[in-house]
Parts: sequence; structure tokens; C-alpha cells
Amino acid sequence: MVLSLLAEWCRSPILRIVITEDFPPQLSEFRPFPERSVVAVEPPGSEPGSWSGAPSAVFDGAEFVLAYRLRRGPRRGYAVAVARSADGVNFQTMQLIAKEDMDAESLERPALVRTSAGGWRLYLSCATPGTKHWRVEMLEAPNPDAFDPVKRVVVLPGDAGSAVKDPVVRLHEGTWHLWASVHPLADPDHTDRMTTDYFSSSDGIDWTGHGNALTPRPGEWDARGVRVSAVRFEPGLVMAHYDGRATAAENFEERTGVATGIAPAALTADGTVPVGGGVDGLCGLRYVDIVALGDGRERWYYELTRADGMHELRTELR
Repeated sequence: MVLSLLAEWCRSPILRIVITEDFPPQLSEFRPFPERSVVAVEPPGSEPGSWSGAPSAVFDGAEFVLAYRLRRGPRRGYAVAVARSADGVNFQTMQLIAKEDMDAESLERPALVRTSAGGWRLYLSCATPGTKHWRVEMLEAPNPDAFDPVKRVVVLPGDAGSAVKDPVVRLHEGTWHLWASVHPLADPDHTDRMTTDYFSSSDGIDWTGHGNALTPRPGEWDARGVRVSAVRFEPGLVMAHYDGRATAAENFEERTGVATGIAPAALTADGTVPVGGGVDGLCGLRYVDIVALGDGRERWYYELTRADGMHELRTELR
């Protein structure tokens, strides 16, 4: 029954109406268009809960490098893959980092970064076994096929009262910027609630927290939680895509919104409806990441819910 309803919503033209209604026209260029996208990574299996997604991509001028999470049923996020592609669509896996390699119960969204010195960093969301706690660890390597989990460093430990995960990392004008989703742990029944906090650093290892950058809006479609997924620095403006949900039932089926601000530590949601995803928490579209190609074009990556309930990683050229 659930899958049949999901399939009906996914095929419905209502989707195209809902994501445009009441959305500021000047921001329409920041809306994803799944109908123009193609599959970059299929789900890793056929059983329920098989998902590929939570992408983080880098274009180094010659090829695309993509890190993404693999999930399969009760195994949750069992691995993060690092893959390369000449065209941004057809990827070959270079490395697979398993949750056991990170002493984690699950892995979620990674953040892949090319440093100014030409090296590579991979920030990983790691679930502490037997708890609702999450932390962020970092791996560094000269090449994106050489990450060694033995050399990992905890960069955002979280604490007894909060879990921290799903980092978005940008190196801009000599400063490292990081946005991460933060989940309160005091009430076991409400650990799905989330805000996005902002952190800064001079080296990308030791981070200073600056508190909430984006918070849920009571009574809106993102009232239960918000998670920044992509950030771009424009002249005098910070532009972010973010995932939001209205209820706990919409966990894993978040939709995409847009937030802006004049500073990375203070973002405000724009519009009263999401710009991507279906209605009532169905047909989720989440974890948008955007890669500039250097010629005025962009390649977008995101996780999209299929009509059968599985999630796949898709990409569109803009």
C-alpha cells in the first residue's frame, strides 16, 4: 500500500506544481529538475532500504571525484564509496570504506574536499555503536584512492547531549567553512530533530563552533529539522540548499529548500514550499551537491526516492 501510494505521487504532475507554488521567481534557478536528470549510481541491492546517495563531488578540471553513502536495510549506512568519472555520469569505484573500518555502527553523508596544496580530505559521519551519538572524522590522502582509515582524526566529536553529522565543507578565501546537522540526544524519542550549526577553521582540522546557522520554522514544511546540503559563496551573499522535514515520519524522505544570508553563520530559509521533492514526505529529494565546471555550467548531484521506495543517486547538467 505504501509503495503504491509512493508510486502514484512520484508519477503525479502535482509534484511539478507543488515545488514551484509560492517560490520566489528570482530563486527559481536553484530548483532541481529530476525529469532532466540521469542515474549516476543505482541502489546497491533490490531489498527494501537499499539506497545510494548523500553525495559529495569535486571536479578537478580533468575528472569528477564522487564520495557517497551506501545503505542496505538493517545494515544502515554500511560503506562510503569514492569513485571517479570522466563525464560526471559513469563512475568507477576507487575505494570502499566500510563502517567497520571507522569503528562505526553506520556511515552517513561524507564531505570530499580538494585542498589548496593539491591533496584530498574526506570527512565522514560516524555513528557511535550502541548509541544515538554521531561524530565527524577526517581522512587525508595525496590522492582520492588512498584514504587510510587507520590514520583518521576526529574533528567534530559531538558530546553527551548532541550528535553531529552530515558535514558540508568549503575552503573559501583562505578560511575553512563547515556546516553540520546537530541532533539533540536528551530525549530518545526526538533524536531525529535537527538544526544546522556553522563552524570555521584555519586548517580544516581544529574547528570553532558559531552556533545555529539555520533552524526549523514552526508550522512550516521544515518544522522538524533542517540540514544544509550545499553552499555557494556569491558576491555579498551565501546561498545554500538544505533538507527539511515537517514530522518524524518524514525522516529519510526530506525535501529540498533554499536559504540565503550575508554571512555563513546566519542563513534564512526562502519561500514557503520546498523547491525539490514531493508532498507529505513522499518522493524525497535530498542531499543536493553542486559542482562548478569552470565554464559557466554546473553539475548537480542528489539522492532521489524512486517509485519503488529505493533511493538512487542522480545527476543533472545545468
